[in-house]
Amino acid sequence: MNEFVFFINNVVIAGSVTGSIYAIGAVGITLVFGIMRFAHFAHADMMTLGAFIVLLLTSMFPSAGNAVGMPTAIVMLPPAIISTALIAVLIDKTFYKPMRVHGVKPIVMVIASLGVTLMLQGLIRLFTGTGSQSLYVDDRKEIFRFAVPIEGVRMPVVLTEPQIYLFVLTVIAVTALHLFLSRSRLGKAMRAMSDNPDLARSSGINTNTIVAVTWMIVGGLATIAGTLLAMDVTFKPDLSFHILLPIFAAAIVGGVGQPFGAIAGGFVVGFAEALAVFNWNVLLRPVHDSLPTWLELPSNLAFVGTEYKIVVPFFILVAILVWRPTGIFKGKVI
Repeated sequence: MNEFVFFINNVVIAGSVTGSIYAIGAVGITLVFGIMRFAHFAHADMMTLGAFIVLLLTSMFPSAGNAVGMPTAIVMLPPAIISTALIAVLIDKTFYKPMRVHGVKPIVMVIASLGVTLMLQGLIRLFTGTGSQSLYVDDRKEIFRFAVPIEGVRMPVVLTEPQIYLFVLTVIAVTALHLFLSRSRLGKAMRAMSDNPDLARSSGINTNTIVAVTWMIVGGLATIAGTLLAMDVTFKPDLSFHILLPIFAAAIVGGVGQPFGAIAGGFVVGFAEALAVFNWNVLLRPVHDSLPTWLELPSNLAFVGTEYKIVVPFFILVAILVWRPTGIFKGKVI
């Protein structure tokens, strides 16, 4: 049972944490592609921007969380979501909308998003430097150890405070997105524009409003993902840049243009990474003595080393594209 608890801590919980981050990030990417038909490579840095705004507000009001018994970073999340959403709309109006008006090809929009990536990274580095900073400015990161009520089990199930908030906010965000897309008029208009932009436009749907709402949702989700990632680790100017490709892999695996497919793809990629780097020799410890003497298992039975786990999303991506090019939920072929 100790080995099984070790598996829960290092695969179930770790995979859920990584999958939640990937899922929220992939939803933003797939919404942009579904509505505006281009791959937004600046999304990861938008996540970092949201976390930066939370860091800035937390530094300005370090004790704000004490009044409600929550980390200050969580208390500052709503104003940061609003700020990042407005900045996302401003970026669209400044950089992307003029190109859409001139009817440029999607590849030009992708290259422009790379330029926005460099711009955001440069601005964040200008204000924060290149070092890492903690979002727990005037707080302590709580670590919860839950004892397993089974005799002989010494290892507890470990959860950190940011991980608990991540799970809760992921459920809230996914539920709110589902209700918005399925019940509200704006959500139905977004789905209509994603299916057929020309028909939606000819039906009287204000596409400019839909684009603005999409960017606001994307900016809000990016802020949640970036902030909770920074709380779980530390804030750095390239906080989310290194997970950009796994997030894209999650969006494609789930089906590009399918928000709920992106959520599923995020958890597929997250758990695949956790399973690939897990040392399976740990689970075999109870049967070591019963193995033949000539069968000596290596000390590390992980499929890949931790430093190579970035290859896992691409292996899944290639397998999905070969087996099902439209992704799990039959998204748009790109």
